[in-house]
Amino acid sequence: MNKQAPATNTAGQPVTAAAITLIEAITQALAYEMRKDASVVVLGEDVGVNGGVFRATAGLQQVFGPERVLDTPLDETTIAGLAVGMAAMGMRPVAEAQFDGFVYPMIDHIVCHAARLRYRTRGRLTCPMVLRVPWGGGIRAPEHHSEANESIFTNVPGLRVVLPSSPARAYGLLLAAIRDPDPVIFYEPKRIYRQYKELVPDDGEALPLDVCYVLRDGSDVTLVTWGAQVKETLEAAEALAKDGISAEVIDVATLKPLDFATIAESVSKTGRCVIVHEAPKTAGFGAEIAARLAEESMYDLVAPVERVTGYDTHIPLFRLEMKYLPSVDKIVAAAKRAMAAG
Repeated sequence: MNKQAPATNTAGQPVTAAAITLIEAITQALAYEMRKDASVVVLGEDVGVNGGVFRATAGLQQVFGPERVLDTPLDETTIAGLAVGMAAMGMRPVAEAQFDGFVYPMIDHIVCHAARLRYRTRGRLTCPMVLRVPWGGGIRAPEHHSEANESIFTNVPGLRVVLPSSPARAYGLLLAAIRDPDPVIFYEPKRIYRQYKELVPDDGEALPLDVCYVLRDGSDVTLVTWGAQVKETLEAAEALAKDGISAEVIDVATLKPLDFATIAESVSKTGRCVIVHEAPKTAGFGAEIAARLAEESMYDLVAPVERVTGYDTHIPLFRLEMKYLPSVDKIVAAAKRAMAAG
């Protein structure tokens, strides 16, 4: 009797599947792609010897060496500039911003060079780089380490903006981001880095970018969210179900380009929409979704679009930060207002 050969992934490695956290999924995806593609390099502050402030790159330098896992100076401008230069010359750098509030010195290189390289050279050069950005509040850190600034980059032509919400989506979307020929801003919701585990096969299978994920079917109201808020939104849907309200939950996952068709299809069924995000309300990405619904789905709506967001202020210190962030109760209340309005 012939023994069946063990399953292998596209890098020729045996496929393993383990229950892992989101942070472990990030490490797993980086390791997989570095084995598969010698042009992939990792760079950032403390990513090598120390394995990163959140340990997302733990062990990688020991496996792949200091030439592919580079500890940089504490200089975000230089990190971004190095990544753009490497990508322009055919490498696939994965740079780390360490914290979301540290991206501001990087904006010049990301906006003026990474995002424009394909356009500026009429396709002669591309910029296949990824900027990993630990994102959001809820970890009892100062405000500069707890920001949700994703809408800054959604306004920039030439960039993809990705924000996974689970270990499996983090693994698959990071693989896709590294393989993308253009720059990707890859936000990672650090509040749920180690919050729960999920079975993730290390099979090298990327998930599609530019796609929303319908996580729960419903018929009465559409709940649209991304990142760490997916957890609270799913819990809100469970609470609403106990009151006889059927909520559909959509994880946007890729903010730019936005898969608006999936959101519009859901709203055409439910007639109501609640958008949930922790960024400040004014000019947050939820405003873009609400505007698109007003432009393209007005006749499907039976109630005004509701938004459950952070406040138009800096995120407070830890005694108040959970009051700043969207909660299950706030999401439930918004959904019930939408139900009462039409």
